[in-house]
Amino acid sequence: MAGSEPARSAAGARFPRLVLFDLDGTLLDSAPDMLAAVNALRSGRGEDAVTLAQLRPHVSRGARAMLAASFPALDDAGREALVQPFLDAYEREIGLHGRPFDGVEDMLATLEADGARWGIVTNKPEYLARQVLPALGWESRSAILVGGDTLAERKPHPLPLLHSAQVLGFEPSRCAYVGDDERDIVAARAAGMPSVVALWGYRLRDDDPVAWQGDVMAGAPRDLLDPSVWPVPARAAASP
Repeated sequence: MAGSEPARSAAGARFPRLVLFDLDGTLLDSAPDMLAAVNALRSGRGEDAVTLAQLRPHVSRGARAMLAASFPALDDAGREALVQPFLDAYEREIGLHGRPFDGVEDMLATLEADGARWGIVTNKPEYLARQVLPALGWESRSAILVGGDTLAERKPHPLPLLHSAQVLGFEPSRCAYVGDDERDIVAARAAGMPSVVALWGYRLRDDDPVAWQGDVMAGAPRDLLDPSVWPVPARAAASP
């Protein structure tokens, strides 16, 4: 696979030739869309709305975590019965409230200007993830999109990252993965792919991103405009 990678310039650092991103909480602040979906369900049940501050920390952990936070009085079976109605409500809200995090567009444009490619590996169902991209103009820019149901495994399993690198012709060790959840970093480490912890994303109060042992911790997307910030293994010079 390495033979298909463009050679790096010997003068100065460049960005990894392939950067894969988590979607919710990393590229996209989708919490407002999720909040609208949750509150549509709560309204239908005659319950008061929850706040963005209550829901935001749970977004990266998926539908079931958001439902657990939003409907704490329900048992597991009751919340499970709400999963599909929640996804249906979210589908109606996609793109209406959320937006890319500040600095994300600059970061993606900088990668592209350097000749790097980028793609998305998310645990969101693929059919929903694909609906996000057109409004952002990302459907023709993202080199690959792998959802949580695209393959037999999802993060924290490394398969989605390994699959993406293989499809695009890159060695995992020469890519980078950026995510805001521990599962992202676990998946990257298992794939042998350098990782960046997106500290601007969604985390619970007791989460300790230092303990995730990512290769780089970035406080904001604009921190990643500097190629020297990226994990060193991904910036190593390519063989001729």
